[in-house]
Amino acid sequence: MEKFIYKLNLSMEELEKRTHKDYLTTKKMLATDAPEYLNLEEGDKKALKHLVKAASVLDKINMQLDNPYNLPFKEFLEKEIENGNEQARLTKILFDGQKGVCALDRESNMVELLQGVSMREGKGLYPLDLEKNEFHSILIKMIKSGKINEVKTILNQRSVVERNGEELIAIDYIDKFKDDFRHMAEELEKASEVSTNSDFNEFLKLQAKALREADPMLDAYADKKWATLQNTPLEFTITRENYSDEMTETVVENPELKTLLDEAGIIPIAKDFLGGRVGIINKKGTDAILGVKNYLPLMAQNMPFNDRYEQNISPNGDSKQTMVDADLVAITGDVGEFRAGITLAENLPNDDKWSITKLDGGRRNVYHRQIRLITSEDAKEKMQKRLDATLNKELHKFYNDEADHWFTIGHENGHSLGPKSGTEGLGKYKSIIEENKADMISLAMVDVLTEAGMYTSEQRNQIIVTYAVDNMMMSKPTMSQAHRVRSVMQNYYFIKENAIKISPEGILDIDIEKIVPTAKKMLEKVIQVQLSGDFEIGEKYVLDNFVWTPEMDIMAKNIKKVSKTLNGKVESPLAEELLK
Repeated sequence: MEKFIYKLNLSMEELEKRTHKDYLTTKKMLATDAPEYLNLEEGDKKALKHLVKAASVLDKINMQLDNPYNLPFKEFLEKEIENGNEQARLTKILFDGQKGVCALDRESNMVELLQGVSMREGKGLYPLDLEKNEFHSILIKMIKSGKINEVKTILNQRSVVERNGEELIAIDYIDKFKDDFRHMAEELEKASEVSTNSDFNEFLKLQAKALREADPMLDAYADKKWATLQNTPLEFTITRENYSDEMTETVVENPELKTLLDEAGIIPIAKDFLGGRVGIINKKGTDAILGVKNYLPLMAQNMPFNDRYEQNISPNGDSKQTMVDADLVAITGDVGEFRAGITLAENLPNDDKWSITKLDGGRRNVYHRQIRLITSEDAKEKMQKRLDATLNKELHKFYNDEADHWFTIGHENGHSLGPKSGTEGLGKYKSIIEENKADMISLAMVDVLTEAGMYTSEQRNQIIVTYAVDNMMMSKPTMSQAHRVRSVMQNYYFIKENAIKISPEGILDIDIEKIVPTAKKMLEKVIQVQLSGDFEIGEKYVLDNFVWTPEMDIMAKNIKKVSKTLNGKVESPLAEELLK
């Protein structure tokens, strides 16, 4: 990287505001004296130490995938802090929370901690000076010159792209960060020698092997084994999700390039960002979550147009879906970034992974207890103030924090329903539409699951009301925020269908009996878009519904009056102790 002068971008006034407890929310992972940890077998305690070390390496790797300035800026901040620079100390708090120099806050404002450095479409995965039009032009020339395999590698999900003269060259993640991945592999192998569960140890060995050699099939074997884990005391995951790459999928927007790619049989897949998750399985929470498993075939049967596609979950009873509730010790890299929000759960591997496409493997849901739990009286008081400011008082009785968890369970399982392939042509709208699908499945199935006995009538109403309240936004998101764009789309659609109303004063009212039918109607539209695999159809669907209305704006102002949170951070005391 060329010589760069590091200048802090945020003023002391701005930093003091954003790092104040009223504006900076904190998610606390397990403490050093947590009973979940103390009750582990000694072998699992030893294994946990190695797993935390392995996960910590992913912070270093993923920061480089995110922005090439991240690591040198982190080093700069640490030196400045040693010299007593208070501005650097406060900047480091935000940097550690968002894990990078640039990130969106809760109000969808871009927080840039370093002067002269902004968020790029290609993040750190592509050359910083590569613009979209030049990218397309280079790929067209490379295809026409017969470099099909090279272009295929450039457009896959596991490579970093660099300039090579007038062309581009892709380097597999494993080769790009060979020393770091080897270090991770060593720690996983050490963990497998002391952990008490043989299935978990087999997975660790497979994952370690995949970190030593750039072969996606090795990842596939590890992913397939990981997706079968159900009764293990510990949790370790390398998360690979591709929501943040805004460059790769633009290729379908260029008609000439799209035609050449189709003729060459190249399917562009957005690049993965990498995260680490280390946890202790909570048996009671897991048993509660597993209650949905018997209903997954029923959900598959009730999917619209289900005779026109293959689903990850079979309507005939073979769900290939495991699920666990995890007490978190550490979340690192992509999964640990607090950028506008932080994930409650994940359903992996994604449909583009070889364990799904080549090995017909299953999927696994991991739910994050420390992210979702609201335990302090202060947090409960803040939630009540939000309800008072935004929701019809007659509906307050139906709001339930736990119902948000039930909805999330439906959402995560929803990712395993619907078309499992053929959506790549939706380009930059693919992720937005997929998140929209998962939400609508969770809502559309509420009555089916209530009739089947999974939910009581009261729980049904709680899920509906809690969803509608939590879906309200404190600002209009940017198009890069897939999860938040889908929330606006859904609010707009439900307003159009008179399932929800927002008064001139910004108070939400919900027609509980209209929510599920409206969700079913929107779900049908989503599935039709996914089946089309057509960029223009997907674009029209998203833009027709991504409408920020005046009443949404009034609601947002009400939320901001009672919720000042702009940024967030994670504290991991047990992980920090284990790293010593």
